[in-house]
Amino acid sequence: MYPNSPLLSGLLFLVMGIWIPMSPPAQAQELPATPIPAGYELIVGTWQGELTVAGGMSLAMVFHIKLEEEGNLAASADSPDQGVQGIAVESVSFEEGRAELHLPSIGARFEGTLEDPESLKGTWFQGGAELPLEMARVDEVVRPARPQEPEPPFPYAAEDVRYPNPQADIDLAGTLTIPEGSGPFPAVALISGSGAQNRDLELFGHRPFKVLADHLTRQGIAVLRSDDRGVGDSEGVFADATTRDFADDAAAAVTYLRSRPEVDSRAVGLVGLSEGGLIAPMVAVDSPEVAFIVLLAGPGLRGEEILYLQGELISRAMGAADDQIQQNRRLQERLFHVVTEESDDDVRRERLEAVLREALSEMSEEERAALGSTEEAEEGWIRSQLSSLSGPWFRYFLLHDPRPVLREVEVPVLALNGELDLQVPPAENLAAIEAALREGGNEAFVVHELPRLNHLFQTAETGAPTEYARIEETMSPKAMDLVAEWILEQAMRLETGTEGAGHRGTLEPHRSPLTR
Repeated sequence: MYPNSPLLSGLLFLVMGIWIPMSPPAQAQELPATPIPAGYELIVGTWQGELTVAGGMSLAMVFHIKLEEEGNLAASADSPDQGVQGIAVESVSFEEGRAELHLPSIGARFEGTLEDPESLKGTWFQGGAELPLEMARVDEVVRPARPQEPEPPFPYAAEDVRYPNPQADIDLAGTLTIPEGSGPFPAVALISGSGAQNRDLELFGHRPFKVLADHLTRQGIAVLRSDDRGVGDSEGVFADATTRDFADDAAAAVTYLRSRPEVDSRAVGLVGLSEGGLIAPMVAVDSPEVAFIVLLAGPGLRGEEILYLQGELISRAMGAADDQIQQNRRLQERLFHVVTEESDDDVRRERLEAVLREALSEMSEEERAALGSTEEAEEGWIRSQLSSLSGPWFRYFLLHDPRPVLREVEVPVLALNGELDLQVPPAENLAAIEAALREGGNEAFVVHELPRLNHLFQTAETGAPTEYARIEETMSPKAMDLVAEWILEQAMRLETGTEGAGHRGTLEPHRSPLTR
């Protein structure tokens, strides 16, 4: 559940869905084959630098500047620390040693001076802020290490698979990892958070689902991780789907797992991260085939409530002033009211556009300048906000209350949140999950808040989204050990017919006896 950083998405960064679909990776930038006009050779190439943002945090920026066949300069930008590549640069100019890049889709621009052939020193303008930014020419973008990324040979089998979702009349694609041995094995299907995600949940340079699947399979658990519908090799249209549709996809994954001879059909469960934690209970209530569910940073509150909490927490972590936080909250409320009140798609879009145009008219000169100072830039800003606010997924998310669903869950539940999760705040959401399970009479649950972990279950300092890409750890081994132990306990319980017991707690650091 990741909103764009406040630095890169302008005034409305906190009205977005919990996970924002990431842009596809930018293609490698090649030097043009056409002759470069005199002077342009000084600016063409790849440049990397760091912005120092509120609270002393740094944010890497990359510019790819090239020459088009027509002889004009063109560019794109990356924000590696946010996992975003290929940010559109509407215009780029370079005259007498001065460069200017306009990025209206995120309401930003850069102005800089070429100090020497290897150094471009200037200022980043966005949202009324003016931040120094010095870019250095690089042959290759420097990216953080990912030491947990599994490498072959693997002590288990990995198979690319396809399986049907008859409800949507589509086929879904994924990777099934099967432990060594004769089996049958307990199994889980992994469910991603919001946004168009591939089977590895690839974001911020991390692949959390690949790491988690590797860890669980080494412990003796079969794991199916799949591309979202309309992503990768899966069929369907992602943009038309809501959380309810993704629940049908997850149910299809469970049915497929139960059909495999290597899998113990009595011990098939779901592991849902973020929005996946909304989906898993829905499937468990609808399908008797689900034996247990794991909610990793799963919401216990309505989407609208979460986004208000998320907005304030992330704003404060990024050093925003109280008046900025209140301004953003008021705009959220106006926009969310339209989204939840108006069911007609066309009318809703018209009303949202009216609110956005009014907000634009109320912006300061500095804020409007940060959008690019042109009518085209302002129109681009409005279009980008509307594309996120007016779709079916966002309305469903704002309105959906997970508590009535959780009250109907009868299978065992493991609910985990990180102490530093600023996107699905642990205190409010874990309490709501626990209360709903108790009210429904479910006593087979475990609820834990894990110290020092963020929304992605990385060991973190503040929990701010700007840390995600900079942290080398993809997922805490302690969290993965806990998930593996609990799943194996459920498999044993199902085999012996024993009952579980509900409790809540904060885990102390521990080493699992199952770690290999």
